Amino acid sequence: MEMSFYQYLMTERDPYKKDEITLFANEAFHDGLFPKQSEDYDEVSRHLEMNADYLPSMMIFDEAWERYQALHSEK
Repeated sequence: MEMSFYQYLMTERDPYKKDEITLFANEAFHDGLFPKQSEDYDEVSRHLEMNADYLPSMMIFDEAWERYQALHSEK
């Protein structure tokens, strides 16, 4: 089974770093409705657009998704 986007995002959590993706990961950890098993861009994107007031820009999600996809292509 491949790693879900949420599982990848949790690898970016850090209490000390303050870059945008780390802040996104730290906040997503507290999002009880986050689609944790999803590997689908549209599903995660829809959730964030509708429910994630903690994400100031969808460009941050897009950058995180690109990193996630790069991990999949390395395997």
